[in-house]
Amino acid sequence: FLLASPSLTSFMRCLFLVCLLPKVQSFAPNRFQIPSFSRRLHKTFSKSSLKMADSDFANVTEMGEIPTFGSSDKAKATDFANYFCSYAQLYHQKQMLADHNRMAAYHAAIMGNADVFKDKIVMDVGTGSGILAAWAAQAGARRVYAIEYTDMAKHARSVMEANGVADIVTVIQGAVEDIELPIEAHGLTTEDPESGEHQVVDIIISEWMGYFLLRESMLDSLIHARDKFLKPKTGLMFPSHTTMFLSPICDESERRHSNHDYSGAMGEWSEFVDSTKSVYGVDMSVLGECYDREQKEYFLLSSRWAELPADSKLATPAVVKKLDMCTCTLADSKGLFAGDEYSDFEFDVVSDEHQGSTISGFAGWFDADFKSRTDEGGANAPKLLSPAHLCTGPGPYTHWGQQVFHFLSSIPLISGETTSLNGSLEMTRSKDNARLYNCRIKYASSRRKSSEEKNGKLLMKGEGVENVYQIP
Repeated sequence: FLLASPSLTSFMRCLFLVCLLPKVQSFAPNRFQIPSFSRRLHKTFSKSSLKMADSDFANVTEMGEIPTFGSSDKAKATDFANYFCSYAQLYHQKQMLADHNRMAAYHAAIMGNADVFKDKIVMDVGTGSGILAAWAAQAGARRVYAIEYTDMAKHARSVMEANGVADIVTVIQGAVEDIELPIEAHGLTTEDPESGEHQVVDIIISEWMGYFLLRESMLDSLIHARDKFLKPKTGLMFPSHTTMFLSPICDESERRHSNHDYSGAMGEWSEFVDSTKSVYGVDMSVLGECYDREQKEYFLLSSRWAELPADSKLATPAVVKKLDMCTCTLADSKGLFAGDEYSDFEFDVVSDEHQGSTISGFAGWFDADFKSRTDEGGANAPKLLSPAHLCTGPGPYTHWGQQVFHFLSSIPLISGETTSLNGSLEMTRSKDNARLYNCRIKYASSRRKSSEEKNGKLLMKGEGVENVYQIP
């Protein structure tokens, strides 16, 4: 009853549901809640005891849909509490607005292509405080529909009023899957008689990207908005293309720190078992294996949010996924799968280029591009004369940072030798929450003299390693 009550504010619904949730790990925190959960989540341990079989990976992943896609009111309310709730806070909006690289890329893309926006119908999916919608109006759009699920919508309306664009920007509160546009009232038209009756939008702008691009699964909502509202032949998506990258890195201090934390957690458990038995007469050691597994998953097999320096990269990053925002599908948003075009990777780490370094693991991030359409169906779409680019890789700060997957055992670099890493990456939604993902990383290492040809004599060939990491 409480969840369905229209008189209950969004804040109270959020607070109520948080109290019902069993533990913090069941949360689907948005990108601003992550560092407190995953500041140090990796340590070293026996490879054999941590290796997951195919069946284990299947048990923690699925092809689920996000709750805003026709789910029950209860599921939507839980999703709001877990995911959307904190986006209604100005503090979190400020974190995005204070991200200079994020802001500069979107500003350049919109204001640098004002000719494309002039007299156009624009939709901003997940407008937040409304800055992208305001820029679209300032760039000359005829109408802008700013869609916001949370109560941040009221602040967005205030921003439009304060900046003199309230007559252009209409803020609509609700999930984009549920809203309708005032087509008749605003005289909106499709590009041709063959288009769907709702396809009246010329440009969709959105800052939908999560950690390692896909986390949060907001891409599903964007695809729904595109398919329903965007003009299929002449419509534009901002950003237009996204690319996911993976690279081996040196991050040994954090990897060792995590190992220390794991050892400390297990040491505390041992003391707890001893004291519980001696003081209270109950032997809890039977739970040791399960507790150990929990700590391994938390400390060793969860990715870590990081701000890595540019020189932490040990090889040229590999592309692991590309998305054309005009043609990508819901299947694309559900992850990376074995056999995909970019699922396999190969790196050569030359020790003499990284003196004193150690391969500590992999880091993943994404780039976003704002450029002209490249798909065949968009041949007649307007061209962007001023493309823009956003990079979230090691180097200049962005609030996305990078996701680090520490090795359970690091790989030392030996002078005069090249270490090769060959493997694959899979990324699939968590079984318990469709907004979270698990990554399976397989790799094998080998070494050769740097003077040898790539297919020359090997000095060492290691066994294959396979681990499944949570992206919390």
